Amino acid sequence: MHRKIIALVAFALMLPVFATAGMPAEEEFNWSGTVAAGDSVEIQNLNGAIAAEYTSGNEVEIMAVKEGSSGDIPEVEIEVVEHANGITVCAIYPRGDGRGNVCAAGDDSRLNNEDNNKTRVTFRVRVPAGVEFDGNTMNGRLTADDMQSNLRLMTMSGAVDVEMGAADWTGSLSIESMNGSIDVVLPAGASADVDAETMNGRVSSDWDDVEVHGHRRNHANGTIGTGGRDLTLEAMNRSITLRRSR
Repeated sequence: MHRKIIALVAFALMLPVFATAGMPAEEEFNWSGTVAAGDSVEIQNLNGAIAAEYTSGNEVEIMAVKEGSSGDIPEVEIEVVEHANGITVCAIYPRGDGRGNVCAAGDDSRLNNEDNNKTRVTFRVRVPAGVEFDGNTMNGRLTADDMQSNLRLMTMSGAVDVEMGAADWTGSLSIESMNGSIDVVLPAGASADVDAETMNGRVSSDWDDVEVHGHRRNHANGTIGTGGRDLTLEAMNRSITLRRSR
């Protein structure tokens, strides 16, 4: 069932580039608004890190910095799309095939950087409790600190570091990385059903009930606490670490 946004009051600001043509430069983007609990904030990026953190306020805050040459930066746009389940924010790069790129929720997006624009976009997102977060970058590090909401994180080339302030998500929490390690820290009182697997790395866990299998120790599953919610971790070429907060 689709949830509707209760209120969405947006403020966006793009600061201009100050640099001589061809010289390194940067440009900032800011957005803030209220998203209903249970709805989601989704970030889709092609080149750059995404850092999410919990905020005690009731507004989502999104800050993005574009870094590169003053000639490339203006070609990359930050687009915010409102939809029935929350908001999706995309870094839109130029596309040389004439089709153009599309920012939309989930798999409906069409994002490509065929012109090989070198601009790097770094996102920092502050997320209130209960608002779900979905972070996706092709090339960059993903971090989530003290989060108190459901998460879905995926990167093709970059590490994923997650620390959960509360482990009371419903349904499944999924973290995937192609060429980066995954490091997840859960509260000592967490409850989850864990399934972790890597092709070319190792899995380690602080929880005795999460059993590591295989001669390469690359697969683990088990129940933390009383279980009841799914935690799925998948890494292709790096290790997975599941840690208990101290």
